[in-house]
Amino acid sequence: MSPNRIPSQNLPISAEIVAAHVATEVRLDAAHPADDWRHATAIAFCSDWQGKNPDPGRETKVRALWSPQTLYLRFECRYRELYVFADSDPDGRRDHLWDRDVAETFLQPDPSRERYYREFEVSPNGMWVDLDIFPGGRADLRSGMQRSVVLDEKSHIWTAELAIPMKSLTLQFDPAAVWRANFYRVEGKKEPRAYLAWQPTGTPQPNFHVPSAFGKLRFC
Repeated sequence: MSPNRIPSQNLPISAEIVAAHVATEVRLDAAHPADDWRHATAIAFCSDWQGKNPDPGRETKVRALWSPQTLYLRFECRYRELYVFADSDPDGRRDHLWDRDVAETFLQPDPSRERYYREFEVSPNGMWVDLDIFPGGRADLRSGMQRSVVLDEKSHIWTAELAIPMKSLTLQFDPAAVWRANFYRVEGKKEPRAYLAWQPTGTPQPNFHVPSAFGKLRFC
């Protein structure tokens, strides 16, 4: 087992991820995860956006933590090959990051506004993008997200930790609220690329922007 991986509990597959509360802010270090991550139960997926063609060689595990100020996410991504951009903005931001290998999360703090949600992406070499999604378009979110990424070429695993400010997600965070969320991976140099989803969107062609298919995100 790679030293940067955390054992996951054997739980039945469900449409829910639970974020564990932390008393203090978490230090991001993908290679040497904070002990807090051990209190977060992982969800895992390796099937495509239709829920078909499982590929354990591309399994993704996701954990979530929260404080009143921050939502933390940790992705552990098995990969078969890497395809990344060589250039980005000075701060690591890269538009159209989804045209290369990425891990993605879509977060919807207010499920009553179905077509409104936030999109966060990170690549195996640490590039990122965050977007505000709304009917008819998207805009840069400028969330202030922080990240730590490490690549283990021997084990064919890349790991990313994200820290997303709550104020970029909701005006008044309520830990009793149930959010909607989904998690995705994209991998491959040419079509047909691998488009993997935690909760299948069921579309004929790869499409992650299906909020009706999002799972639940609870805070405990």
